[in-house]
Amino acid sequence: MPLVAGVDSSTQSCKVLVVDADTGAVVRRGRALHPDGTEVHPDHWWDALQDAIAEAGGLDDVAAVSVGGQQHGMVALDRADDVVRPALLWNDIRSAGAAQELTAELGGAKAWADRVGLVPVASFTVTKLRWLARHEPEAAARVARVCLPHDWLTWCLAGRPSALTTDRSDASGTGYWSAATAEYLPDILAHALGHDADVPRVAAPDEIVGAGAAGPWVLGPGCGDNAGAALGLGAGPGDVVVSLGTSGVVTAVSEVAAADASGAVAGFADATGRFLPLVATLNAAQVLDVTARLLGVDHAGLSDLALGAPPGAGGVVLVPYLQGERTPDRPDATGSLLGLTLAGTTRENLARAAVEGLWCGLADGLDALRAQGAVIRRVLLIGGAAAAPAVREIGAQVLGVPVDVPPTEEYVALGAARQAAWVLNPGGDPPAWSTRPEGWARCQPTGDGSGIRARYAEARELTIGRVQA
Repeated sequence: MPLVAGVDSSTQSCKVLVVDADTGAVVRRGRALHPDGTEVHPDHWWDALQDAIAEAGGLDDVAAVSVGGQQHGMVALDRADDVVRPALLWNDIRSAGAAQELTAELGGAKAWADRVGLVPVASFTVTKLRWLARHEPEAAARVARVCLPHDWLTWCLAGRPSALTTDRSDASGTGYWSAATAEYLPDILAHALGHDADVPRVAAPDEIVGAGAAGPWVLGPGCGDNAGAALGLGAGPGDVVVSLGTSGVVTAVSEVAAADASGAVAGFADATGRFLPLVATLNAAQVLDVTARLLGVDHAGLSDLALGAPPGAGGVVLVPYLQGERTPDRPDATGSLLGLTLAGTTRENLARAAVEGLWCGLADGLDALRAQGAVIRRVLLIGGAAAAPAVREIGAQVLGVPVDVPPTEEYVALGAARQAAWVLNPGGDPPAWSTRPEGWARCQPTGDGSGIRARYAEARELTIGRVQA
């Protein structure tokens, strides 16, 4: 029984899973926290990784290791391979202005979508390079190499060799690598930073990229966090992964590269050779939090109330733009509650309207993915809110496709472990760990959700021009 290890170096913490390479069963695990903030010195990631490895019982008995990590962050190294400044993370929004500048300077949104597969936003690495050049020019002048969090950790695990490597999933979120052509765009990087810089080599998904400097194991190329989660869930063409956190993330495994000039869909690559177009919404689980608080119940109580109302919530419609919205792009919009009548204004209908509104907003994201060529046959639902029966059942009805809910697990780390098992036997597909093992819940669509979506679409259009006071 060979063992492999997968790492998830996320924004908040580092997780390590040691996994049976044949079955995907988790044998042991470890975890360590990262510092808070939107910029972190990479040394903290390394320290947390060592603590998580120790808690997981070490890696002396594993055959391969792969690292999944938070996408987009900027790790800048000088010619001596020293870190130039603390890494700017994906959630550091100081580069929002830089995103607008770069979009305008290099031909506009359509030119970016056609050439890169995405339109710059503050999270992408290229915008952080521009921010560095504008605000810390001395530091920018020192930058000789640029890599991402998972690249840096893989490099450290390999003993800091001369070459850095990455994978296509993480490279596709930089803003200077095209998923469609599988090529770097060095002129874009140089334009943002003000000069050329070296970037990691993009390895094949099943390629051994090095040997562990502190153990008898080999290293896989690693991946970005969304690609790692898709790999850990066993998602394939026809699957869309919906993650319900504070915001909503919708990603589809697709055979077709995305190029969305609206910027709603980011044209990322996955960790297997396919594509992983992604849509983000600003309002997800917090919509349920606010509604439960308003109704004086917990999440279980909210679910019970919602299931006690008929589909369509008695005509009540919630457009849940509680902090503006990204998909569609209405940053100044506010939420709206419409269709209230004497008979229909009940606690049950308000609860169901919240869940339907949440899913209608996510369904807009699925429509954007379909418009980019993604085929959607089922949803894999993860995140804390996925535990609520109302969220599962109403989601299947609104979307019109089955909703599978896997048990809680560290799916980014599990996906990295699956990649580690793959590099031990390269060629073909990743190891065939079950994509719907025992313990998964499935909700089939019941009834026709088109009427719910039609009423929501009418209400959604009323948010145009409505801004926060």
